[in-house]
Amino acid sequence: MSKAAGDPERAVNGLLSVAQILDEPRLARLYTFVLRQDEVTIDDVVDALELPRTTAYSDTGTLVELGVLSRDEERKTHRYSAVPVTLTANLDGNEYTVTPTLIEAFGRSSQDQDLDLLIERHGLGKLAAALTYAIPYAEGKMSERLAARELDLQPAFAIAVLHALRDVVLDMQTVDPYVEDIQSARNRPPETEG
Repeated sequence: MSKAAGDPERAVNGLLSVAQILDEPRLARLYTFVLRQDEVTIDDVVDALELPRTTAYSDTGTLVELGVLSRDEERKTHRYSAVPVTLTANLDGNEYTVTPTLIEAFGRSSQDQDLDLLIERHGLGKLAAALTYAIPYAEGKMSERLAARELDLQPAFAIAVLHALRDVVLDMQTVDPYVEDIQSARNRPPETEG
């Protein structure tokens, strides 16, 4: 009897975990905060994210249950660390990889009006699409004007979104071990600016 490659139970549970994180900006912010810090305590979370202590305990517990945070219970004061996640979706040949960078962008939406409005009006998929243009823009490989035009949004709004996402890309490029897996507009033939 042959056995399927990989662990389907773990894969589906991972999918559901990422989906839950991408449904609540507060969980996304907490996850990427811990990822950036390597190890944190509840006090670190309360201070940095300005969360009530009960919320910090509840949210870290949720992320531990989802399998994206681990809790070191060896010490009196528990320490939390993050497990870098990646999830690749393929639908009709269109592939996109969710990494901590998209999770960070979503987490910032609760504090950034432009990202919040983008998600509210156009959905999480548009945020992912915008991120594919923000990467080459942040790297200096695509002009702001071209990237904004490709987003098919009102130009001033597209530029504001690109500015917010540029900060996300720059902040996460040394933290996200899968940042190179994110689909990027730099991988497509560039259109000429006119």
